[in-house]
Amino acid sequence: MSLFHVNRYFGEEEDGSASKESRSQLLLAKLQQKAKEKQKQSLIEQRQRQPEEQTPQQEVKKKRKAEEDSSEETPRHKKKNSEAAPLNISDSDNHDEPVEEKKTKKKVVNDKKKKKKDQSGSPSEGRDGRGNTTGGEEAETENDTPKQPSAPTGFTVLGGFENKPVQKVHRVLPQWLAQPDVIHSDIKSNLVPISDVPGLSAQLMKKLQNNGIQHFFPVQAEVIPAILESTQQGLLIGRGGYKPRDICVSAPTGSGKTLSFVIPVIQALMERVVCEVRALAVLPTKELAQQVSKVFMSYAEGTTLKVVMLAGQKSFAAEQASLSELRGGKRRSLADIVVATPGRLVDHINKNSGLCLEHLRFLIIDEADRMVDSMHQSWLSQVVKAVYSSGSGPEAMSIFRRTEPAHVTAASLSPPQMPLQKLLFSATLTQNPEKLQQLGLHQPRLFSSVHSHPDSTPAAPTQTRDRFDFPQGLTEYYVPCTLSKKPLLILHFILRMKLSPILCFTNSRETAHRLFLLVQLFGGVHAAEFSSRLSPGDRKKTLKEFERGKIQLLISTDAAARGIDINGVKCVVNYDAPQYVRTYIHRIGRTARAGKAGLAFTFLLGVQEKNFLQMVVEAGSPGIQKQIVKPENLKSMEERYEHTLQELANVIKDENAK
Repeated sequence: MSLFHVNRYFGEEEDGSASKESRSQLLLAKLQQKAKEKQKQSLIEQRQRQPEEQTPQQEVKKKRKAEEDSSEETPRHKKKNSEAAPLNISDSDNHDEPVEEKKTKKKVVNDKKKKKKDQSGSPSEGRDGRGNTTGGEEAETENDTPKQPSAPTGFTVLGGFENKPVQKVHRVLPQWLAQPDVIHSDIKSNLVPISDVPGLSAQLMKKLQNNGIQHFFPVQAEVIPAILESTQQGLLIGRGGYKPRDICVSAPTGSGKTLSFVIPVIQALMERVVCEVRALAVLPTKELAQQVSKVFMSYAEGTTLKVVMLAGQKSFAAEQASLSELRGGKRRSLADIVVATPGRLVDHINKNSGLCLEHLRFLIIDEADRMVDSMHQSWLSQVVKAVYSSGSGPEAMSIFRRTEPAHVTAASLSPPQMPLQKLLFSATLTQNPEKLQQLGLHQPRLFSSVHSHPDSTPAAPTQTRDRFDFPQGLTEYYVPCTLSKKPLLILHFILRMKLSPILCFTNSRETAHRLFLLVQLFGGVHAAEFSSRLSPGDRKKTLKEFERGKIQLLISTDAAARGIDINGVKCVVNYDAPQYVRTYIHRIGRTARAGKAGLAFTFLLGVQEKNFLQMVVEAGSPGIQKQIVKPENLKSMEERYEHTLQELANVIKDENAK
């Protein structure tokens, strides 16, 4: 033992192991050299054994076989070297190693050699002339250091994640949008006597009866009490002392939405003492503003309330004079209710024309979806700024102090201040919460004739697209046609099918003007155009003549598509197919109003049919039918039509030259 320790101390054991390693390296070098020589010799013998004449097919087979062998040889050599080289070293070193492990390694090498022999089938690939192996020895001597074994199979590799399908994000609506107060869409079957509506004053009830109204439509019977409920305790405080909830109404065209806000606003302001602007109705077009203003004036007649319209139909100075006057050195308001378009309203606010909104109680936004889309004018933010400007002045009385609403606390409710209640109305009210958020609604309440399924909850997926309610008495058709036959179809509808009066919609004012000139030159039809080419006075005159039946065909842009109530429209024709479903709903909503019957035709080119029909069905249409006009029905008008086209070209040329 002492001798063992001394030898180990002086490093003799390490020198012995070093000498053994050097001897193994020399042996590997000799084997490598010998293998190279045998490989060269085998290649020479292989070339000598090949026959001089070979068929082309055999040559191709030989080449493919040689390529496969060369591609397989390299990985096999490397793998055998990693197993065989340590085996030779372990034999020479005489390390302690289990006998079974040695036998296993030898068996692996021998099996691979046999496998290679079977695959080659000729001694030239794996053996020399004396039967010595060449591939195995070459693999054993190719690398001096053993190669790391490959990772075992059957284990999950970190980072190797499978591609999973991306789950769709379903829209989750707020509770007030997902669960609205449902309004019956069938008008005729759900009429409510005006005496059954709670809170309605006797004076307004008599006014309604004088105008021939004995029953309310479903939307009116639901919305009027809801607005009156917020004014039961006066204009300063709502129910229970809290700020009243904002109200949104989505109901079909022609269902009576205008009267739904006119009646409660008139009743809430009838007993006012001081004249101030307390109701502001904002509408997208002049014609619609004029129509709403007319309804307000009708029901304000006989009261002290004054209605003023700011839509650009009068000069700015005339509108300014109708808003306020100087009395006793101070400017006094002359208007209780203002009906305005956004552009004209912003002009009066910015130019300090005497429009004071510090006492505003009701902000009515009609055609709300279009008003949301036209927020580029920032009219709403300027209105809100003008409403709450009174709270900034030190001279403001505490009872009339108004600050922008914040979180409801005991401090914010004392002293009470007049709230600003927003009333939104539209036939196609959007269900996009992001767009509605621009309006700054306070605990809104939705009345809708279209609602989600009963089993849906605020957390459940809802419809992916907005669905709308179509007028009950409407029958929809689409007419397949070509671009050149569209004017002939319009003439066929009037002259042959006797469908008049017809309200015809185009997508541009240029198309409307060309079609008007063409029909006028063709003759036999009393036609007129309605677009921004006309002055406000001419448009007003045209609408009156159309209602009286003097005009058979009114060719209009979408200026007349929203909200305008035109009496006697039996048929609507979409000369140009609308691009958006909201445009389609507002166009066809000019007929079949108030539960009456109506027809709607849409001219579709072949490339438009699929997308248009899919759009209408997804929007909730009860069914659109196909109406085919046979070519022989139009033949009798074609000759005259061709002559009219030549005249039209000359007329347009003369107009452009002016």
